[in-house]
Amino acid sequence: MNPPHKSIGVAVIKNDAGQILIDRRLPGGTMGGLWEFPGGKIEPGETVEECIKREIQEELGIEIEVGECLITIDHTYSHLRVTLTVHYCCYVSGIPQAIECDEVRWVGLDELEKFAFPEANTQIIAALKQNLKTE
Repeated sequence: MNPPHKSIGVAVIKNDAGQILIDRRLPGGTMGGLWEFPGGKIEPGETVEECIKREIQEELGIEIEVGECLITIDHTYSHLRVTLTVHYCCYVSGIPQAIECDEVRWVGLDELEKFAFPEANTQIIAALKQNLKTE
């Protein structure tokens, strides 16, 4: 039997210092306690960009500008298949708050490996390292 499929918009939010915003999932949920790039499920009739902007507002309480697509990842876990559409985003305003997550943190690209991420996110980190080195 095929696991359920979710399409998810994911934000890689950078601040002026070049740090990236990550958040830790609530301990009780799926993959609880792991770190992730913020984002969420794309609602019917919504574009990826609209989804990312809405989710970041709902989950972290900040305003962002959604930029170009970094990578699209199709990944199957034992319980779920996900399509992650990852966009670069610029931090605009507000103070990130842990509204629907456990903790929020600004980290440098070289620090990402110190955090435990869900399996699919390793491809995002690899793509970031490859792309940010060329900037």
